[in-house]
Amino acid sequence: MDEQAAQQHEGSPELFMFLASTVHDMKNSISVLSGTLENLLAAHQSSAAPEYGQMAQMLYQTKRLNDNLIQLLALYKDVGKPGYPFDPAPRSVRELVELVAGQAHMLLHSRGIAFDVDYPKDAIWTLDEDLVIGVLVHAINNAVRYTRDRIRLSIAVDGEYLELRVEDNGAGFPASMLECGASAKAAINFLSNSSGLGLYFSSEVAKMHKHRQRSGSIALENGGALGGGCFILRLP
Repeated sequence: MDEQAAQQHEGSPELFMFLASTVHDMKNSISVLSGTLENLLAAHQSSAAPEYGQMAQMLYQTKRLNDNLIQLLALYKDVGKPGYPFDPAPRSVRELVELVAGQAHMLLHSRGIAFDVDYPKDAIWTLDEDLVIGVLVHAINNAVRYTRDRIRLSIAVDGEYLELRVEDNGAGFPASMLECGASAKAAINFLSNSSGLGLYFSSEVAKMHKHRQRSGSIALENGGALGGGCFILRLP
């Protein structure tokens, strides 16, 4: 096979469809495994038992894999491009927090991590609920890896933006990462198993949200209410 034919084969629509189908099948299997682990942890009599900690670690890893596969599928479908099923609508901030907390509850509980929330109870904001939940849950799952024992989700109206922050009380982001900002390429680090996929996906979701010439953005910083790393999503 010559070089031109190889390139055509590598970029064939059939190959892309096969890969997408395989990723989708993997995601479904991991979702089943994750649900089974959550049920086992919820039914376990003692969190002090050695197997409880092992199952909690397995749940964390399955959540992490599931996040990555969901993001790959969304990016394969050209998230942010015309034709993508982007569905912004007025949403209750309170309900958004409840949905995020519900998805994160068992993982946080199994790892002994406290979860604080702070948000305007009656606020309504126009956003794509599924995509924003995906971004926040991913940020929480990532914070699980670095926090000592506490994660905070805070949401506030800041001028003409809704600011959503996921903070932890760990050691914070390294200086090299903060200097490069929230660039996905800056986050790639094979030594720490960071692909940058989550930041890239989050950035694309943020930019999809537009209002009166303003668009959303993400940022990373250290400090915040808990003194550790802070992931920030700003939506117009």
